[in-house]
Amino acid sequence: MALSVGLAGCDGGAPALPTLSWYVFDEPSGAFAEAARRCAEQSDGAYRVVLQPLPADADRQREQLVRRLAAGDSAIDLIGMDVIWTPELAAAGWILPWPEDLAQQARAGRIQATVDSAGWEDRLWAAPFTTNTQLLWYRTDRVDAPPATWDAMIRRAERLGAEGSIQAQGARYEGLTVLFVSLLASAGGSVLSADGSEPALPEGPTRRALAMMRRLARSPATPPGLAGAREDQARLAFEAGGAAFMVNYTYVWPSARANAPAVARHMHWARWPAVDPERPSRVAIGGINLGVGAYTEHPELALQAAACIAGAENQRLAARRGGLPPTTAALYDDPAVRETFPFADLLRATLKDAVQRPRTPLYNDVSLAISRTLHPMADIDPERDAARLREAVSRALHSRGLL
Repeated sequence: MALSVGLAGCDGGAPALPTLSWYVFDEPSGAFAEAARRCAEQSDGAYRVVLQPLPADADRQREQLVRRLAAGDSAIDLIGMDVIWTPELAAAGWILPWPEDLAQQARAGRIQATVDSAGWEDRLWAAPFTTNTQLLWYRTDRVDAPPATWDAMIRRAERLGAEGSIQAQGARYEGLTVLFVSLLASAGGSVLSADGSEPALPEGPTRRALAMMRRLARSPATPPGLAGAREDQARLAFEAGGAAFMVNYTYVWPSARANAPAVARHMHWARWPAVDPERPSRVAIGGINLGVGAYTEHPELALQAAACIAGAENQRLAARRGGLPPTTAALYDDPAVRETFPFADLLRATLKDAVQRPRTPLYNDVSLAISRTLHPMADIDPERDAARLREAVSRALHSRGLL
């Protein structure tokens, strides 16, 4: 059901306000609806905003939007875009590039990785709104200090025995791609060449990342359900009290405080583990950027609304009410944001070093190539699968075969 937010109706003889439809995931706290209402009010009657909720699953969100944009749907004014969609939607001509004045405004003060996620071919195509990345979560009653590397974490978990399990994401879906991309970047590698046209996958870092995935999957510290685990399965298992470690997004902190306070009392955070002890970890960035549909009947108003909704005040609102980390670096010093995220300094530092998932209009196919080649992780052979992965990614980039 669409949710309309904006100004009150006008007199019968007055023209109706232009209505901007904002397609975005169904954010449960009401922060997005409140941001849209605020911006409609601040527009002095220029527009109203109607939220069009998308499914929770990012793949289904993309499927719905791509079908409608490919058909030239003029009803799509604003889009809450997953950060991985920018190259695809921009290259297809389905979103509008931002004029330079608004682009400068949208870049100002933002964490650079969030700006990079909204850009393609030297232009800005969306305003960074919310962001996120994974941290390491651990039990202080079982671990004196957080392990700095994956090797150290697995060894420590194995020594702990029944109370030392590691919760991670191993199902065949986007989370498996995130795990591989983060391990590969932490080992010093990348999936694609600098121009995105060919696989990179350097031999040493790729084999190290694959070997770590196999080691994790085969460790007695890893629960048997890893091959089907997503973020929520990991969160629930950690809240149940059986795990000492978990790699996951920041939403697990308020969830544990609300659902498992006995666990939350002993829950702390650290930087995502490194692969190389001499190299800081680099973790894939997530989040929502605000784009404008190419076929909107109100392009100038839609750009104004997107810039307003993504502004600092509404980022603060989304952080405080919805638990969604901001893209503006200075907001991590804001008392309200720090109250929501007591790990704000660590999160900001991790985001400053964050890695983009493969930057290509064919990202969906590349991600499928990665997750299908590397699942289940317990069956990975680093030497064999490094070659298989290179071939699968190359086929995806050149649209050869069906994935």
